[in-house]
Amino acid sequence: MGKTTDGVIYGVRLRTEYDYRYIGLTTKPTPIRLREHFKVARSGRKTPFYDWLRKQDHDEVISDVLDWADSPENLGRAEIDWIAYLRKEGQPLLNLTEGGIGPIGLIWTPEMREAARIRATGRPGVSRFGEDAPFFGRTHTPEQRAKWSAERKGTYQGEANPNFGKYGPDHPRFGHAMPEESRRRLSEMRKGVGNPNFGKTASAETRAKMSAVRKGRPMPSSRRNAHTRHHTNKGVFKETCQYCVEDAAQQH
Repeated sequence: MGKTTDGVIYGVRLRTEYDYRYIGLTTKPTPIRLREHFKVARSGRKTPFYDWLRKQDHDEVISDVLDWADSPENLGRAEIDWIAYLRKEGQPLLNLTEGGIGPIGLIWTPEMREAARIRATGRPGVSRFGEDAPFFGRTHTPEQRAKWSAERKGTYQGEANPNFGKYGPDHPRFGHAMPEESRRRLSEMRKGVGNPNFGKTASAETRAKMSAVRKGRPMPSSRRNAHTRHHTNKGVFKETCQYCVEDAAQQH
């Protein structure tokens, strides 16, 4: 190829034919992109191109480099031009869109949406809820749960955690607050028998361990004391703290 490129335009066809069935763009080597197409086809995705690809012998399908581009914008423009040119020439392309960067040219009609819904109904991996879910009413065995627990133990601890060392604006949850409706529902779920510790009491051994761990650590003697230590003294205002709210009301 001998060019400094940002990507290429490629055409997919059968080795024994000269008509292209699909035009695409990629920044990867075309053999790798073709293997990715076969992988998607095996996953069961329903499009004219993948339906055609599933019927073909892997060794009989090839991809040709048709054009080069030095920027994403030129790459998208080149794909549009190639699809338009080959369609004008009568080539049996299976592209759903007119090409370009992003889903340009494809407008779903109500009929297309209904057909997609019917195809997806009952397909493995599609979300189903309530009694329609295949696992509805069932639970995993204690052995399976223990196995998963052992496999995942320590997976997201320390530096293995993708958010390790991220604070303030650097943390993905910074500035986000749980909606009041979600907070209310969680509260209701965890009340009474919904609380995992409902009806349980700590054993004498556990209580002794907790006492030993906390020994010598300054602990608030009351909620008011905790408010003073962690809110007033640090200049923190919490809407969920009754004392913060009371103090704010008195100041106004």
